[in-house]
Amino acid sequence: MHHSDLKERDENSADIFIELIAQGLGKAPGADLWRHLMAVDLSFFQSPLAEEIRDEGRAEGRAEGKAGAILRVLDRRGIDVSDEDRERIASCDDLDMLDLWLDRAITAASASEVFVED
Repeated sequence: MHHSDLKERDENSADIFIELIAQGLGKAPGADLWRHLMAVDLSFFQSPLAEEIRDEGRAEGRAEGKAGAILRVLDRRGIDVSDEDRERIASCDDLDMLDLWLDRAITAASASEVFVED
């Protein structure tokens, strides 16, 4: 059964099923996949969990976009970036840190200057 099928049948039941499955998965490896799948279109759900999943999806998208921008700026400027630094940038979900790194990437002479501690 697809989540849109649930919506057509009974929105309240769909909401309950989504919440129960998410709670049952807890921190299991499948929990992130479940949240990702349910984030596709939860606009019709108004539960706190649905809103949390939408917020996580938006934040994750912003982080991915900023990480991509940092790597693009460094690439276009001809700055070598190690696989380790690429992973550090790509895996970061701190939007403030990503903003700082993006600002630094514009003028940094090397990738290490992007990460310098203040």
